[in-house]
This record gives sequence, C-alpha cells and structure tokens, in this order.
Amino acid sequence: MSAEPAAALRALPSVDQLLRRLADRAEVKQVARARLTALVRETLDAERRRVLVEGAAPADAEALAARVVARVERTGPFSLRPLINATGVVLHTNLGRALLSRQARERLAAVAGAYSNLELDLATKERGSRYSHVEGLLRRLTGAEDALVVNNNAAAVLLALETLAHGQEVVVSRGELIEIGGEFRIPDIMLRSGAVLREVGTTNRTHLRDYAQAIGPQTGLLLKVHTSNYRVVGFTADVSSRELVELGRARGIPVLEDLGSGSLVDLRPYGFPYEPTVPETVAAGVDLVSFSGDKLLGGPQAGIVVGRREVVARLKANPWNRALRIDKFTIAGLEATLAAY
Repeated sequence: MSAEPAAALRALPSVDQLLRRLADRAEVKQVARARLTALVRETLDAERRRVLVEGAAPADAEALAARVVARVERTGPFSLRPLINATGVVLHTNLGRALLSRQARERLAAVAGAYSNLELDLATKERGSRYSHVEGLLRRLTGAEDALVVNNNAAAVLLALETLAHGQEVVVSRGELIEIGGEFRIPDIMLRSGAVLREVGTTNRTHLRDYAQAIGPQTGLLLKVHTSNYRVVGFTADVSSRELVELGRARGIPVLEDLGSGSLVDLRPYGFPYEPTVPETVAAGVDLVSFSGDKLLGGPQAGIVVGRREVVARLKANPWNRALRIDKFTIAGLEATLAAY
C-alpha cells in the first residue's frame, strides 16, 4: 500500500470515536449497543473499501456518523418490525402469515410478564403436561380423541413419519408429492424420517386400487397430502379420505393426512372456495391429521396433530417430540385462538 492510501485510512475515526459521537443522538438511543457497534464497523469497512478502490478522500467522523444514523432510520432499532401488507395476499409467508387476535396478543403479554403453570398441575401440585392447555380445546373443536402440538407442520409430518414408518414404506399418490415455499418437499421430509417413499398412480389420476396393489409386508403408513397451493384440473381422479381409511382399516395400515393450512370451519359461506376442514377429515376416520397453526387457523406458528388416542400417544412418546416441542408463548397464543372458536 502506498503512503497516500495508508494516510487516508489512518484519517478515518476509530470504532470507539464514532460510538462516542453517536452517544447523544436521539435516533440511536433504542438501538442495542452490540447492534450499533456492528453498524459502525460495517460503515467503516465500506468507507475503507471506497478509499482503496476509488481513491476517494475519506469522509470525516460527522459524515460517517450520519451514515450510521441513516442506516438505523432505514431499518429501525430492531431488525424484525411491523409492515403494511399491500401484496393482496392475506396469509403471506414472507410477511409473517396470520395476524394474532387482540385476545391472543393479550394472553401472550400476560404470560410473558409472569411465571405460569406451563408444566404444573395446580390441583395436584405435581409436574403436569404443557399440552394440557390446548388438548381439550383441540379435541372439542375437531372431534379427535387426542392432540399434540409441535413447532410447525413440517415438524408434525416428520414426527409422524418417523414414529409410524421409520424403515418402512409410505404409500402416497404421485400427484401429492408437493413442494411448498422454501423448497420444502414431502419426499425430502420422508427421507429424513427414515421412511421409504412408495409413490403410486400418476400426476393427474390415482385410484384406490393403486394404493391397494402397493401395500405389502413393508408398508407402514398410507399418506394423503392436501395440495393447497396448486390444482390439477381436467382429466383427473383421486381417492377420498374415507376410501383410504377403509382400505387402511382392512389391511391394518394407519392413515396420515397432511392438510397443510387446515381450517376448523367451512369458509364457503364467507365467499371462499371449498377447503377440506379438520373436523370433516377426522370424521372420515383418518388416524392422524396434521395442519398449521398460523395460516387459516389464525394463531401462532405451530404444527398441530389430532387423531386416534393410541396413535397420538406413540408420537408423544417419541424422543423427537422433546426437540420439536412448543414454548409457553406459542401455547398462550394458540389457547386464546382456539378459545375464540
């Protein structure tokens, strides 16, 4: 490095000098010290590159401080911040999906600011189950025998596959091997669970006989996936939940249905197209039904599993359940959301 660029770089203020200059600026009062320091370092690094690459004269301390303030004003004191959704998509994944109701927000605030009976049975004073706060509501609202909640629907599907079909085949229609946002693919989740994919039928037509012919000694599960983010129209055929359940019962194979968004109520009276609801899927006899908490349900992010008691019990006993469990904030928001129904 020649003497001239070296001298220019030495003229730049230090990190501490810039932080002291910013100390009394109202615009940065709420910014955490660590984040402000990082912004100062990034600003100085950018200025060093400008001096070296463009041969420009270094900016003085006041100009650099102004750049830091401008960055704070663009991003706010926190990285995650409220936005106005003008996309036309109400449940926008990139914008945080469903908004919580006032009741849910109030419950979150109450639980966040105090100790709680998260895992304490107030009647016995013994350790309780965190799921007890939402299990009863889910049973009543869906008609299922039991329920479990994990941190998102992908986790719910993973837990169910690992529990019921690890090392065994899972029979699923080729037309239901979906990919959703973030490159989440059903076949990839199946691979990670240790289950073996056995796809049947074709992209546009799958019949009950396709499932029946695929069942063998290695079959652990029949899987049905609701294709909520696309439609195959025209010359099509698929198998209903009830038909698949009847086949599973006859052959001793459990049925898992991933509803994705998962609505508790029929939305057609409000002008929306038909979507299968959780209660009607449970009523069809499906052993396990999984769905999201933060989409059509309108609650916090969660993966909800409802179904037959003995099957849900197997998921609860899986060690993976501990790794995927929900926290008190999710429980508070979900309980308030379910109570509103």
